[in-house]
Amino acid sequence: MRVDYFTAAPGVARAMLGLEGYLNKDAVGDDKLPKRLLELVKIRASQLNHCAYCLDMHTKDARAAGETEQRIYALNAWRETPFFDARERAALSWTEALTQLTDNRVTEALFEQVRACFSDRELSDLTLAIAAINAWNRFGVGFAPEVGGYQPA
Repeated sequence: MRVDYFTAAPGVARAMLGLEGYLNKDAVGDDKLPKRLLELVKIRASQLNHCAYCLDMHTKDARAAGETEQRIYALNAWRETPFFDARERAALSWTEALTQLTDNRVTEALFEQVRACFSDRELSDLTLAIAAINAWNRFGVGFAPEVGGYQPA
């Protein structure tokens, strides 16, 4: 690892872990966002950002949450497969649009598609999850932590 930011700047670690704490406690659950959906979002953003550490982590977390190998392997080409339902497709489209902001992909049509699948609360939580994984990806790509050692809790 180039910089151990958890040790060098403990406030950074607290801030990032605070986001994860909120997402895990308040955004995931029976009447909230499914854990498997959030893991798919994290994997897709990490693919787009080329973050090897986060890809290793979130593919393992997705498997631990019950995600199938087939869907994990096909995620990079999700549009071309029948493996994802309308809600997952909306979340993946939203993830791509918010991860690749320079392409002006956050259209009104996309917003309406996503809004039709998620409540305002769910959409807010989903957007925070996308923002958080994009931030984690910047740490992973920038500081290059060792890949492969992560194990799900």
